[in-house]
Amino acid sequence: MSDKKLFSEFPPVSTGQWEEQINIDLKGADYEKKLVWRTNEGFAVRPYYRSEHLEELPYLNVSPGSFPYVRGKHQDANRWLVRQDIHVKDAVAANAKALEAIDRGADSIGFDIHGKGKQKNVDVAALTKGINSENHPVHFDAGVNSAAVLENFLNNNGKRGAVFYDPLGRLAFRGSFYGQSEVPVADLRKLLKLAEGTGVRVIGVDGAQFQNAGATIVQELACALSIGCEYLSLLTDAGEKAEDIAGNIHFKFAVGSNYFPEIAKIRAARLLWANLVRAYLPGATDAAYAYIHGETAGWNMTIYDAYVNLLRTTTEAMSAAIAGVDSLSVLPFDVAYRKSDAFSERIARNQQIILREESYMNKTVDPSAGSYYIENLTASIADNAWKLFLDIEDRGGYLSAMKTGFIQAQVKESADKRRAAVASRRETLLGTNQYANTGEFVKNQVEESAGHPCAPEKIVAVIEPLRLGEDFEALRLRTERSGRRPKVFLLTTGNPAMRKARAGFALNFFSTAGFEVTDNNGFATVDEGMEAAVKAKADIIVLCSSDDEYPALAPQAVAAAKGKGILVLAGYPKPIVDELKAAGIEHFIFAGQNVIDALSEYQKLLGI
Repeated sequence: MSDKKLFSEFPPVSTGQWEEQINIDLKGADYEKKLVWRTNEGFAVRPYYRSEHLEELPYLNVSPGSFPYVRGKHQDANRWLVRQDIHVKDAVAANAKALEAIDRGADSIGFDIHGKGKQKNVDVAALTKGINSENHPVHFDAGVNSAAVLENFLNNNGKRGAVFYDPLGRLAFRGSFYGQSEVPVADLRKLLKLAEGTGVRVIGVDGAQFQNAGATIVQELACALSIGCEYLSLLTDAGEKAEDIAGNIHFKFAVGSNYFPEIAKIRAARLLWANLVRAYLPGATDAAYAYIHGETAGWNMTIYDAYVNLLRTTTEAMSAAIAGVDSLSVLPFDVAYRKSDAFSERIARNQQIILREESYMNKTVDPSAGSYYIENLTASIADNAWKLFLDIEDRGGYLSAMKTGFIQAQVKESADKRRAAVASRRETLLGTNQYANTGEFVKNQVEESAGHPCAPEKIVAVIEPLRLGEDFEALRLRTERSGRRPKVFLLTTGNPAMRKARAGFALNFFSTAGFEVTDNNGFATVDEGMEAAVKAKADIIVLCSSDDEYPALAPQAVAAAKGKGILVLAGYPKPIVDELKAAGIEHFIFAGQNVIDALSEYQKLLGI
């Protein structure tokens, strides 16, 4: 056998040589602006990484199952629980649904036992009947009834599972600690006592709700760490052991569609939590491991073109699986607009099963380990989340930062940026703000939601949940419910390449509000196009041509359009905008415009 190395005929190329060639190819363009990507969190991502960029990462040589658990806890396989969550209205019906889910591939069941506006009692024995929790762990989100539910679960031979009791997380989105004005430390201690020696985790940390309100992944991670740290501080002050507290905490994170950063976020969460717990437990026992439940994100789910949600949740589930979550729930594709049915829940369950059983994502432990890109993302996210966590701690910790409004302001700033990016279409929601299916109508499918009730007396300002598609969906539903469908006619003329490009832009623009758009191959003159527009009974006529031709075409179009519809010009050529306005052009559509505001105005002009 030859000792010759593969590709030895190719000489090594240094980073300096790569950079030199890149700068030659850029021909004087700014390297930072052209090739360096700045994330929503504000840190820079290089266009490429090499082995030398891993030299400063101290945890890379740590094996899976070892502190600081960046690589997870399993050494022989990538195991996660396929979980189905069930909202409990009737214990017997919920139990039947759970047994069916287990029969069809679910490994774990999550029971949401919140009542509408208040907590409710539930027959835990009936709810868990026939479920072997040793093989299929059972999780409960039961609010103020958590202790009673846990006690009943254990008394009915419950073995594995968790109770998700998170009063600090509840504060951010409901305004109080399950209706109480002070942190219910006594309830937390009672849960710890009940769970002692059982292996059932009882303290939840809901980071997912922050991302589902528009927070960045750094903010989501920092807020979750801050809540976990607050529990450690409150309960150790009350006399509980840090090891018992940390060993009972379990995290919930949303997994969004930013594929690689979401993988890195989960890995960074384990790294940061392990180091935080080590501050309380210098011995760094197994209690430093962050047990993480992933849930596909809700903020990017859409009502229109809802099957696109399947693409979103599939890539999100892949991120979670590759990152090594302990359990995962995939949201059904129709959850944004109606109560999910057996069909959508089955698909959601099967998405995970396919990833595990047919894509073999359970075969490799930490498959992203050693990736120059993902390892550097992990480090960057961890570094930035830790800085924000320390900022929160400098402000007195999570509770103090909530009471002063610091955390709410951070999340709102991020949410406003995301909403503005979607409104201007710098960020794409496929099928909603771009490439809408104009033949789709959903007004009869959308079920009204009662929303989440806040506490009667809020201690802090609440963080509002966000779904990025809502503003566009409201526009389109308004059109549907008006009983009329405005007609948009694209008057294409002049330069073939420019008129085609601008016609495509205009079609995309108006179809997002549910308008009917008629495209054309092109007209020899404006008058010919206007005659066709009148025959089509157009409400809006969009002139599509080139900037060079607009000075001549605009006055013709203004004269021909009088009394025949709203004239719109596709484009916004700044050097001649004043000239076009003087010619009578009042309406423009262009890239970077706030599409929500513009379409709302057109709806008003049309009486919608």
